Amino acid sequence: MAWSYNNAKFAVCTVDRVVLLYDEHGERRDKFSTKPADAKYGRKSYMVKGMAFSPDSTKIAIGQTDNIIYVYKIGEEWGDKKVICNKFIQTSAVTCLLWPAENIIVFGLAEGKVRLANTKTNKSSTIYGTDSFVVSLTSNVSGKGILSGHADGTIVRYFFDDEGSGESQGKLVTHPCPPYALTWASSSIVAAGCDKKIIAYGKEGHIIQTFDYSRDPSEKEFTTAVTSPGGQSVVIGSYDRLRVLNWSPRRSAWEEAKPKEIAHLYTITALAWKRDGSRLCAGTLCGGVEQFDCCLRRSIYKNKFEMTYVGPSQVIVKNLSTGTRVVLKSHYGYEIDEVKILGKERYLVAHTSDTLLLGDLNSNKLSEVAWQGSGGNEKFFFDNENVCMIFNAGELTLVEYGSNEILGSVRTEFMNPHLISVRINERRQRGMEENKRLAYLIDIKTIAAVDLVGGYNIGTISHDSKIDWLELNETGHKLLFRDKKMRVRWETGMPRVQGVSWAYPGAGKVGVTALI
Repeated sequence: MAWSYNNAKFAVCTVDRVVLLYDEHGERRDKFSTKPADAKYGRKSYMVKGMAFSPDSTKIAIGQTDNIIYVYKIGEEWGDKKVICNKFIQTSAVTCLLWPAENIIVFGLAEGKVRLANTKTNKSSTIYGTDSFVVSLTSNVSGKGILSGHADGTIVRYFFDDEGSGESQGKLVTHPCPPYALTWASSSIVAAGCDKKIIAYGKEGHIIQTFDYSRDPSEKEFTTAVTSPGGQSVVIGSYDRLRVLNWSPRRSAWEEAKPKEIAHLYTITALAWKRDGSRLCAGTLCGGVEQFDCCLRRSIYKNKFEMTYVGPSQVIVKNLSTGTRVVLKSHYGYEIDEVKILGKERYLVAHTSDTLLLGDLNSNKLSEVAWQGSGGNEKFFFDNENVCMIFNAGELTLVEYGSNEILGSVRTEFMNPHLISVRINERRQRGMEENKRLAYLIDIKTIAAVDLVGGYNIGTISHDSKIDWLELNETGHKLLFRDKKMRVRWETGMPRVQGVSWAYPGAGKVGVTALI
């Protein structure tokens, strides 16, 4: 089973080698049959052992025991024609499969090799080889690292990018039995198998915790496992039962929740967690597919938005009138406090212990920046569509929506957004890729202009009267400002400022507004 990355499609492959496609509500919308590597052996000559959606959700990779991987283009709409766009012939049966990144499919073989198939070049290559059958394959939350479990109990780790963690590659640990249930959570690696034990391993293979059910006569072997998209929960399937482990950051340990027991469900053969964290699907030996709602808590915000906390670090915000959804997630795994919707009900704001989450509901651009707790005393201004302005303790911080780095930070006591002007790539200029500029008041009579890309001061403008309004032009090369005496001044050619000052006839607010 597999969920698409865009959360719109859910695929199930049955024992008769037919792929059924469902929408997110569980209604069947489409299906297609897989095909053997060679037609002369017949349609029943193989089994499907692995399936995964492409990151753009338009293709499905199918790994088969007749030594082949097919990639089917299923299209963006229901009912689109299904076309085989890639096929990768192997030297032994494909046993498990992942699609962690664009054009890259990772799969395990019965002969013990873990290989990579490139859908762009249509070629496959070996990442590493072992002498033991690959029983399981999983990736970390970011998809940039993989783990393979083997029949001799070996668990091997490989990174495409270790993201600066410095963690080792190669053989990590030898599990007491074949780790058919293997998953990589944000804080540890969880493995289980036929010995009825669940073991959580640390980053370098040392045992953190063991959950032993070997003396429980009602427990059978563990067959499959899956991690929540946020990495804080793990579900392990066995016979008639789903066991749930939740990571406790305060205790730095796994806590077992009450198991989900369903009589006559039989052996769990497949698990798939929806990418937004809201649904968990379990497939059984007898052909049943059970869908579970995953929710810590749910609330209605101002009768207009539904907040679904699917994990400590992940919240789904749904607009009740339009049905559109945004998944707000802490990439660092921090627990999200209350989510607020501000700025004419367009912008999301949420705190964690160490970060600040911001988002634009219209553009679906989300940001998470490092932010030390300030008791919630910040003031947020959303006058600019591209950037959020945050005032806190005499400091102005700018965060561009969609960026996880603070754009700029300056000291100022003037919190009125009319005394600040930010321009972010508003008009393309020849020879300049990035143009991000800020103008603000150092004191009531002094304006500073800053280049936010380079992080340097462009110029300072001193005036003889109190300034009560300022604005940069689209390119940030010209500045218009007004003083308390209703005089408008036009400054140009920064950093060398040679402006002209004039008093507008009548010096009235209507006249000035019209001029601006």
